[in-house]
Amino acid sequence: MNVTVASAQYPISHHIHFEAWQQHTSEWVAQAVKQQAQLLVFPEYGSMELVSIFPDEIRLDIRRQILELDTIKNDFCAVFENLARMHQVVIVAPSIPVIENGKAHNRAFVFSSKGLVGYQDKFFMTRFEDEEWGIQTSPKVLTLFEAEWGSFGIQICYDVEFSIGSQKLSEAGASLILVPSCTETIRGATRVHVGARARALENQAYTVVSQTIGEATWSPAVDVNYGFAACYCTPDKNLPEEGIINSMTPQKVGWLVETLDFTKIDQVRMDGQVFNFKDHARLQADFRSEQISICRIKL
Repeated sequence: MNVTVASAQYPISHHIHFEAWQQHTSEWVAQAVKQQAQLLVFPEYGSMELVSIFPDEIRLDIRRQILELDTIKNDFCAVFENLARMHQVVIVAPSIPVIENGKAHNRAFVFSSKGLVGYQDKFFMTRFEDEEWGIQTSPKVLTLFEAEWGSFGIQICYDVEFSIGSQKLSEAGASLILVPSCTETIRGATRVHVGARARALENQAYTVVSQTIGEATWSPAVDVNYGFAACYCTPDKNLPEEGIINSMTPQKVGWLVETLDFTKIDQVRMDGQVFNFKDHARLQADFRSEQISICRIKL
């Protein structure tokens, strides 16, 4: 089975009110749909552009921003729910900080023609998230999204730099790992892309990276952004020899659109030049104090 994936190389934009952001988002989705995309991936913290609609005292307080964003979370979700229904596509919305049980988590909501179907929270926090922003690690639940064309999971930015999540998702049935990301420097972007390529190799899978780009000088949280969208695979039979399907020029606004054939993943897992997926499954990776559970969601 095939799926056409659109990965956003996405600028943090300034908006004068919520309705302007809604129109902006609708246009972005329409552009991807026009290119026949069935699965749309927005980057980590792309939602932070909504902070531009808040007063200056909130814009300048990175912890208060989280509280204010949580008050419009339902409206944020409603926009993507309506767009997914309208265009009959699957959308991984830009991740947004949410408050649950008094804790802030970094969450990527997923929408389909059914509406809101689930989400994935980030496990590993960067130093900025942990030490300055107050965003905390989430309960250890991985979500496997099961569609007619195949199954995918999400590893948000820093999470993809560790093997544990992608391994468990792949063992549960994922052939595709989506990587929404927000990085400030070339070094940060490189770490994410190296991680995505490693996860594709280990699990003989596809990985797709979406990143924020450009400057948002009004935002102390996401003021500088460097990145690029890319699609990777394991370098094996009937797949690109370097494991790079395609990538965009860094800092260029737009969608990277690729059609992925899941039968190629099935073939290399069964009869590849090597058996990375099978051999990697022999390794027992886990958190010392927390168990990871898998939540399966039918799209």
